[in-house]
Amino acid sequence: MSPFVESAAAAAHSPLILAVTVDLDKSVFVQMALFAALVVVLKPLLFDPMLRVFALREERTVGAKAEARAMQERAADILARYDGALKQARSTAAEQRESHRKETAQLESQILEEARLAAETIMAAGRGRIIAEIETLQKDLAATSTGLAGEIGSQVLGREVRS
Repeated sequence: MSPFVESAAAAAHSPLILAVTVDLDKSVFVQMALFAALVVVLKPLLFDPMLRVFALREERTVGAKAEARAMQERAADILARYDGALKQARSTAAEQRESHRKETAQLESQILEEARLAAETIMAAGRGRIIAEIETLQKDLAATSTGLAGEIGSQVLGREVRS
């Protein structure tokens, strides 16, 4: 085995070697100074602008959410007004339809009554003409029947008949 592997195996079992050893020398102070200098330099150049961007983004997000909420409320209000107006329009249309239906029924009834009266008048006039014609025909028939009876009798008997 290699000496490195043997010393690593011995080191794994030794509790002193397992402890972390940190050397505090000048480089630690230099690193701390560099870290502090970077924090001082980077804070106004990088960290503050980034924090402002994050804050602005959060503000805009919250603002956009509030604006969206307000727009949804306005949309719900507009929809409610639209539904109300639509309901009102349907109600008005139903009332007007019913009114027109009643007017039409009354007009139909009036027209039918006028037609019935006109038909009765025409029928009465027709009956009067028929009766007048019948009477005229009966008078004509009565007047011509005597002469016809004589002629028929003459032709049947072969001689002239006197009435």
